[in-house]
Amino acid sequence: MTRSEQRHRAVLLACFPAVAMVIVTLVDLTAGPTVGFLPLVSLGPAFAGLIGTWRRPALTGVAALVLCVGLGMYDGLFDTRRGFTAMCSVAGVTVAAVAAAFMRGRREEELASVRSIAEVAQRVLLRPVPPSAGSLRIAVSYTSAVAEARIGGDLYEVVSTPHGIRVIVGDVQGKGLAAVETAAVVLGAFREAAHDARDLTELGTRLERSVAREVNGEKFVTAVLAEVRDEEVVLLNHGHPAPMFVRRDGAVDFPLPTAYALPLGLGLHGGKPPQPYRARFGPGDQLLLYTDGVTEARDRTGTFYPLGDRTALLAGADAQAALEMLREDVVRHVDGPLHDDAAMLLLRYHQQ
Repeated sequence: MTRSEQRHRAVLLACFPAVAMVIVTLVDLTAGPTVGFLPLVSLGPAFAGLIGTWRRPALTGVAALVLCVGLGMYDGLFDTRRGFTAMCSVAGVTVAAVAAAFMRGRREEELASVRSIAEVAQRVLLRPVPPSAGSLRIAVSYTSAVAEARIGGDLYEVVSTPHGIRVIVGDVQGKGLAAVETAAVVLGAFREAAHDARDLTELGTRLERSVAREVNGEKFVTAVLAEVRDEEVVLLNHGHPAPMFVRRDGAVDFPLPTAYALPLGLGLHGGKPPQPYRARFGPGDQLLLYTDGVTEARDRTGTFYPLGDRTALLAGADAQAALEMLREDVVRHVDGPLHDDAAMLLLRYHQQ
């Protein structure tokens, strides 16, 4: 829901109490006391409890009681029990609405506290990447599949090292807190090893050991490692979707390894060792690393997101704005909440 839609809904909810009491008043004045509409004045404080603090239904309840007394006297209902019954109905609904609004306010405060903690966790786990590193311009996008969540099982990092600019984008198997914990293990190991590992093969081996030791075979992580230097990028793929190159002339390329390595955490089960492979990456080129939450995003007909056909969205001068346009296009394609976390990291080789 967009911010304008949220504001529109808030305005409608704010108007409900007054509209309800005006309608009840008009019906009562028109149809007379025999219809028995007077207790429905309590709809005012009932609707008022939907938004705002407890003071809103309390004040609306007071106004409803005053209106109830006025209409009751006009209709002559206080000569019988009907007038007092209507007042008790309004008072009872007001008390219930005040109590509900108070409890809702407490829950919203707790949720706000949880969100603030999540934001701190996000800054620790997924630190903001630098907007530039050497000849590269860098942009990142992360969309969690969990409603109201800020972090999940996808991960990314960019580190400038003596060996070049090293990058990781990965996807932890599963969701929830267990996936977040595993992502923290991978990122911590990468940040430590990226500076002194001699090459990506050694870096991948150290990540494999860390994941295998910490998760004990309960989780695995698909990941692609990249090292950029001298107009070339070296890639090491651990069972992850192939990165997408958008060349200076607009050509699109998804270079594949000669053989995929097992995901991190499964190396102890055997399989072929990872084999690095190289690709040209020069001025004007773009490299997009992403998780399968992007390419496996489906529309209502079950069609996967055609990433290779959407490269025109990355043509903007500002890397972050261009990547945001691509993210919004993925969301429009799904036309609803994503079914999986979706992370994207865009590297642009700046033209001098």
